[in-house]
Amino acid sequence: MFKKVLVADDLLSINQGVLSILKTLNINNIQEVQYCDDAYLKIKRANFDNKPIDLLITDLSYKKDHRNQKLNSGEDLISVLHSEFPNLKIIVYTVEDRLQKVRTLFNSYNINAYVCKGRKGLVELNKAITTVHAGEKYLSPQISAALSSKNNMEITDFDVELLRQLSCGLSQDEISKYLKANNISPFSLSTVEKKINKLKNQFNANNTIHLIAITKDLGLI
Repeated sequence: MFKKVLVADDLLSINQGVLSILKTLNINNIQEVQYCDDAYLKIKRANFDNKPIDLLITDLSYKKDHRNQKLNSGEDLISVLHSEFPNLKIIVYTVEDRLQKVRTLFNSYNINAYVCKGRKGLVELNKAITTVHAGEKYLSPQISAALSSKNNMEITDFDVELLRQLSCGLSQDEISKYLKANNISPFSLSTVEKKINKLKNQFNANNTIHLIAITKDLGLI
């Protein structure tokens, strides 16, 4: 079992639940932080001292307060750690259950598990820790479709941005202008039209409203 674990969550009440699970697994060398910057520094220092942390359990959302941070979210933290400490095992423990977010974290940053907080969250976290220690990946049942190989799940970050703007009520022309104003390419109106039509076909949507409803149900936006 893991010997040294770092728990990162800005809510101490959540940390206590996680600590109880770790102790039932006979993991006693546990450190806690409430800021992503602190998590990064502890992991970096532990590696410098040749006493590396084996596992990080982190939330994705951290509320801003008076303290200025370089890393403002769990995803920011994971991105840096993936680059600098690729062998570190990472379990995400969060309320966020959007499938596209899950896919990004697994595919781009190679996280080891994604557990959704909830009534059975701690039970699933227990399973995740033992599963990751055994060298396998773990996802909470409600988000297991995130790593599906089905074509209807294969969408890009650009597609997600289009869907988000559509869900905000923007027309195709307004989306084109939004993309251009935010330096997101490609931004031409013809590209936006083609992309939206492709997405409608991909998800068998009758119209854009139907498309938004489908992708929201799938947790993509």
